[in-house]
Amino acid sequence: MIERFAVHFRSPMKLHVIDGTYELFRAYYGAPSATTSRGEEVGATRSLLASFASFAARDEVSHLACAFDHVIESFRNQLFLGYKTGDGIEPDLWAQFPLAEAASRALGIVTWPMVEFEADDALATAAQRFSGHLELEQVVILSPDKDLMQCVRGDSVVVFDRLRNKTYDERGVIEKFGVPPESIPDYLALVGDSADGIPGVPRWGAKSASAMLAHYKMLEQIPDDERLWAVKLRGAAQLASSLRQSRPESYLYRKLARLRTDVPQSEELSDLEWRGPRPSELRELCARLEDDSVLLRFGLE
Repeated sequence: MIERFAVHFRSPMKLHVIDGTYELFRAYYGAPSATTSRGEEVGATRSLLASFASFAARDEVSHLACAFDHVIESFRNQLFLGYKTGDGIEPDLWAQFPLAEAASRALGIVTWPMVEFEADDALATAAQRFSGHLELEQVVILSPDKDLMQCVRGDSVVVFDRLRNKTYDERGVIEKFGVPPESIPDYLALVGDSADGIPGVPRWGAKSASAMLAHYKMLEQIPDDERLWAVKLRGAAQLASSLRQSRPESYLYRKLARLRTDVPQSEELSDLEWRGPRPSELRELCARLEDDSVLLRFGLE
């Protein structure tokens, strides 16, 4: 029955990889609450399911995968105690993580639930693995996360912010952050990333970090002595002093911000081709959600 949903794609093709964790958070805080007759909160999952179904059916979508943080903690928590954890996540949101993963799988989307690694690592790995594939025109990462900007390569790997309907290619990353994609981990090490619990180096902000890294590219290349700096900044002496004192921490913060590209993924490109939902799984999920609107969309009622 799945064959009825198969789409004949025109070459070249695109691979879309979705930040499922972000999408679930966005659905939870953007969609109305909904409770089943059993008292189970499912509003975010219903919204995510409808959103994914609509996106998967778009003409330009040929190959599709999604990654979730199955648990929030990862190997990075062992490197830095201040790194983000699952503390403070609303129980009704946390309880829907397994449902969201089930929704993605029921739609026939290859789904990667991350435990040791993070969802962003899975997306970065897929981008690196498949960006050079001769059949692919482009890898599109669906997420607004700053750290994923490091994955951008020319216009062959781009980041698409669905909420703002904006695509970042290499030029777009430079325009937004003032540095090329490969310098994003160094940039985040200096300015910090509150979403991930990375504090950054005291006194350093977006303007000073982008100005220095636009010239030096990497933390190691920035001289300790501000008198040797090729870039003139206000408060240079204080910035240099702060960086000198925080060199070891800055390298750790960069390690935290740098995405891994060695996440185990057994799928080949052909495995990521979207061929439509899995009817039995989708029916079972919709029965649990007590919402059959997505079944109607695919003619599975």
